[in-house]
Amino acid sequence: MNDDQRSLLIIVSRLLDYPVQPINHFQKEFDELGAEMISSERLKEDVKKRYEPLLNLSRRDIQELYVQTFDLKTNVNLYLTAYELGDSNYRGAALVRLQKMINEAGFERVSEDLADYIPMLLQFIAVTPSEGEFERLQKRIGVAVNYMKKQMEKDNPYTNIVALLTDYVFEKPSEKELKELVAGQEEADLEELPYPIMYE
Repeated sequence: MNDDQRSLLIIVSRLLDYPVQPINHFQKEFDELGAEMISSERLKEDVKKRYEPLLNLSRRDIQELYVQTFDLKTNVNLYLTAYELGDSNYRGAALVRLQKMINEAGFERVSEDLADYIPMLLQFIAVTPSEGEFERLQKRIGVAVNYMKKQMEKDNPYTNIVALLTDYVFEKPSEKELKELVAGQEEADLEELPYPIMYE
């Protein structure tokens, strides 16, 4: 992974985090990050072009768009193991392994998000070597991000943000890899119980 790709991981991680403030609040920061960290002028312009549609949205509008895009749809979310395991009981163990990897690399989570929160993991792999377990994690994230983009609506402004990762950072996975991603998912059992449970 080259420096431009690592820079993109950091910029996109910020754009995919919950928008507490409207994006134009961070425009100067994004422009400075691009100017300092991205060597390709074409890539700098492409990054700017992709987040420009979000600049005109108010805080409320962008928050509503964010929630509609990532929080209300089960097929588009920002949690790696949710793509891989769904509501499987194995998801807890996968989260523990991820947290252990993060801690052993010398980092600590500063937010309350789960260890598999993709914006946080993008920042993590931007500063870790592309080898061993970190390389495997990059591959997992790449498959999940490609799957996410395929599920998103083309006219959603966030689709072009996610596409920065699929276009410039992660290799395109095979159809087999995409099928294997969701093969281990288990859905939550939401059926009614066969009898009422009474509490005293």
